[in-house]
Amino acid sequence: MPGQGGTIPVMKLVSNPPNPFESTQRDGLEVPSRVEIQLLEDDTKQILSRNDSPDLPFRWSVNPYRGCFHACAYCYARPSHEYWGFGAGTDFESKIVLKRRAAALLRQAFGKPSWKGELIVFSGNTDCYQPIESTLGLTRACLEVCAEHRNPVGIITKGALPLRDLDIFRQLHAEAWIRVYFSIAFADDDRARMVEPQAPSISKRFETMRILSEAGIPTGISVAPIIPGLNEDAIPELLSRAKSAGATTATWSLLRLSGHVEEVFLERMREAFPDRVSKIIHRIQEVRGGSLNDSAFFGRHHGSGTYWRVIEKLFELGCRRADFPPDERSVPQTFRRPQAQQSLFGMEESS
Repeated sequence: MPGQGGTIPVMKLVSNPPNPFESTQRDGLEVPSRVEIQLLEDDTKQILSRNDSPDLPFRWSVNPYRGCFHACAYCYARPSHEYWGFGAGTDFESKIVLKRRAAALLRQAFGKPSWKGELIVFSGNTDCYQPIESTLGLTRACLEVCAEHRNPVGIITKGALPLRDLDIFRQLHAEAWIRVYFSIAFADDDRARMVEPQAPSISKRFETMRILSEAGIPTGISVAPIIPGLNEDAIPELLSRAKSAGATTATWSLLRLSGHVEEVFLERMREAFPDRVSKIIHRIQEVRGGSLNDSAFFGRHHGSGTYWRVIEKLFELGCRRADFPPDERSVPQTFRRPQAQQSLFGMEESS
């Protein structure tokens, strides 16, 4: 269990579904009007997370943080907080778990002869550039290790903080491989704020994309999640703006409502869009075969049916108009261990 690290006050008005792994629940409590951000320590012994899902294009990810201050209503990672004894609602966005030894653990992993230098994605679970990163620098420290070893890196973020690490991005681009994807699901700042209340604005994300692109760093847009009935009409504009900001590739994914994500998402949609929530529910069910979720591999990221085909065509047409090629990740093998480490391993292996 993580240890206490500190607190930061923040105002929130949301609920926290009961943890399914807890044998007893706290019933009868009022919805909190004030939630404190708690920073907790994770004493994990490894930092590389292996992904065995056959429908994802990467095997390894690094998550310096668990939980995410951005508080996106739809975040598929919310149930992962329940394994720590927390809830998937306010706990996910207020109890942030830190892996202070992330960089040291990554260096240890790179030092093992079994590591072959595969692509590492930051972050497969929660945003590696959420606000606390500006103070702790755990992501930057890990990127420095990747640059030192010339290990290919992919980044998925809603943050504007990547500009701070432009020097490391340039080194990775010159000596290894890097691509920075910006997760942007809305074209309108006001609407985005209702669903992603504490994430950087859409305008700020596009501006950050533009600056990185102009600096020569490959960027892409992840139009995710597609929320039928709410944001599919924004797809053409998002693709056009991404192209204008210098993005070279585009990807997308359908909303996932596994576990308590469904409860959190629907509660917040009812609060934010009371006149639209019925349409949102209906459209989700329409592309999910009558359900609100599909957890099956190869089905969870995509829908089915007539309305889903309309959305697919909208994305395909938007990509053609913006001149985006198919999203391909041909990652070169650039990994190198620093010479001192190579000598050390050679001695160990010969002894």
